Amino acid sequence: MGQPKPLLPFLNRPGQTFVAHIIETAKMCGFREIHVVGQPGDDQLRVEVQRCGGTFIENPAADQGQLSSLQAALKGLEARLGAELEAVMVMPVDAPFITTAAVARLLAAGRSSNAQILRATHAGTHGHPVLFKRTMFAELHAADPDLGARAVVRADPNRVEDVEAGDAGVTIDVDTPEEYRRHFGKSPPASR
Repeated sequence: MGQPKPLLPFLNRPGQTFVAHIIETAKMCGFREIHVVGQPGDDQLRVEVQRCGGTFIENPAADQGQLSSLQAALKGLEARLGAELEAVMVMPVDAPFITTAAVARLLAAGRSSNAQILRATHAGTHGHPVLFKRTMFAELHAADPDLGARAVVRADPNRVEDVEAGDAGVTIDVDTPEEYRRHFGKSPPASR
């Protein structure tokens, strides 16, 4: 993208960033803890996360990829909640079209399903969010960051349940200026 995706403006809502929208979605769904992982020294993101009521977690291994961020968040959540932590839900900041309805469907499925991993899908395409139950935490911690969380998800298809979200937003990532223009009808603002 050429600039921090978490701080990109979301739609035409003045002052609402991608990360603010994700935090708001999580709050509306009743999440007890909302952790946002960023690089050390990312003070702009830290301030935005705190402004929105989330907890900023530094990932000193951010250059190792997305799984290292999940591992950092999981470590922070386990330290804070201990045995009370039943599951974690991963909502990447570059997937800003995840709706409260999609999250609610995934949470409801998680409560009633024996699956250890549940992922949102739409029309047969899987996306985000992804819910990992406690039984997966040790495997997530031990996973190779170079392979990512996908390796954990794909290791045993019998423990994964796809949940139809009823919304294409779960399959949309905004990773490039072209994708931003396609979804928002304008170019992303110049980097600050």
